[in-house]
Amino acid sequence: MNGAATLELPDDPILLRQIIVQREAQLEQVKREAAERIEALVQQHKAELAAVLRRFYGPKSEKFDPRQLLIFGIAIAEQIPVDKAVVEAETGEKLSTRRVNYHKHGRRELPAHLPRVEVPHELSDEQKPCPCCGEMRGCIGSEVSEQLEFVSASFQVLKHVQHKYACKGCGQGCEQCDGSPHIELAAKTAQPIEKGLPGPGLLAHVIVSKLGDHLPLYRLERIFGREGIHIARSTMCAWMLAAATLVKPLVELMALRVKQSRVIHTDDTRVPVMAQDKCKSGRIWPYIGDGDNPYIVFEYTPDRTRAGPQTFLGDYQGYLQADAYGGYDGIFTSGLVIEVACWAHARRKFFEAKETDGRRGAQMLEMVRRLYAVEDEAKKLVAELLASQPQNTADQRHGLIRSLRQEKSVPILAEIKTWLDAGKQVVLPRSPMGGAIGYALNQWTALNRYVEQGFLNIDNNVAERAVKRVAIGRKNWLFAGHDESGASHARLWSLIASAERHGLDPQRYLTGVLARIGQAKLSELDQFLPDVWKADLAAEEAAGAPITASQTRQAK
Repeated sequence: MNGAATLELPDDPILLRQIIVQREAQLEQVKREAAERIEALVQQHKAELAAVLRRFYGPKSEKFDPRQLLIFGIAIAEQIPVDKAVVEAETGEKLSTRRVNYHKHGRRELPAHLPRVEVPHELSDEQKPCPCCGEMRGCIGSEVSEQLEFVSASFQVLKHVQHKYACKGCGQGCEQCDGSPHIELAAKTAQPIEKGLPGPGLLAHVIVSKLGDHLPLYRLERIFGREGIHIARSTMCAWMLAAATLVKPLVELMALRVKQSRVIHTDDTRVPVMAQDKCKSGRIWPYIGDGDNPYIVFEYTPDRTRAGPQTFLGDYQGYLQADAYGGYDGIFTSGLVIEVACWAHARRKFFEAKETDGRRGAQMLEMVRRLYAVEDEAKKLVAELLASQPQNTADQRHGLIRSLRQEKSVPILAEIKTWLDAGKQVVLPRSPMGGAIGYALNQWTALNRYVEQGFLNIDNNVAERAVKRVAIGRKNWLFAGHDESGASHARLWSLIASAERHGLDPQRYLTGVLARIGQAKLSELDQFLPDVWKADLAAEEAAGAPITASQTRQAK
């Protein structure tokens, strides 16, 4: 201690003791803050490491049984069950741990619509004589068993023969005309690609193979080559661009219908796009309409700016359910579009945070499970209502759901809010649990929105499932060639996804649409909408018409 510092100290021992105590308290405060920052960083790094390990080596499902924490000595209530409802809502299918037995005995019956080819099995002439008396044995019956066989897809060549007609009388010098035979060639029906090689069925097969079954064009090129047909991948790429241009008016009509919905679900995902010898990140946005406008429209943008959703939703009025991406904020500020948040996103934050704070994570996951239990109960009540009163309206069903949510979900939400407010006071803000709590509180008003209307959903899983087709596809075909390819993929995805939403075979649906849409007027596009198409097929099938989409359209 130098002389200047010594002179600053007071001579009174009591004051000196107070200064020492004060400095010690300040030092402890600094140590405590440093320890909290270090602990927050440790928890953050643990969560990041766990996320990386789970991404590459762990299960993709967010299934979680809080009782597993008992292994580590964390006391959790024994009555907490596996969060089955949330897992099923996330995947869109029932959680099954064993094979489904369709029949008590034997294998599942083969579909009745498949053609049957009889393969007779006879005794040879040497086997027919009776081993006892030598008389020839007669057939007394047969035993039938079925075996499933696969016949590879085949190509066929359509020879378009355009007949010419002429007037024989005029051609021989008719006195009433100039002697011209008036030759006329029969017109050929409009093709998806005029003077192009592919028929509508082949064109639909290429589109569905790449965008529906995630098969890169170079693999499709090799498959065709095994049949002796050599079609370059670049040629097939040009076919897809031409098909996307052909169906653009239909997709625009679907987009107009989607924007008439009371609620739209949306999300976005990355799609790599080649640009100057490197890949940039384009974005694919699905916009999913409600039950009255049951279409899924995909939109491509070259980047992830707010201009993408604002352009598509510029004149929309209603509810928009999406994640917490800030690009939507400008849409909500107008007051014409109401934000609805996603409980699956909020739950995921706590699922990831449970690696560093198991007790609090399990508590929140259990409360969210109770919210989803109310949704399950609502689905059962609606199913019972439909069974007993088939004539009830959608508004009646939505009213039933809203009443149940107000009765049971609202108290659970109040309990969650109290828990979040209390947790915010004791959890480190920068820890994974602190981030999860902060996310839920920042989105709290939007997270509560779904209980206000029966037609709103608790989560945005329907949009997340829609973008999975893009995520799976890019692992196979890796990237789009340019922005126009990204836009064409989005249009074709719109038709495939909307057809699948209605239970249609996208191959047959696209075959029929591509065969007929070139001859239709803009005012006649309604007939190609998937729900209208399905209704027409049902009516034609009931009348005994063929059920293949292309055949029924051509029959008209």
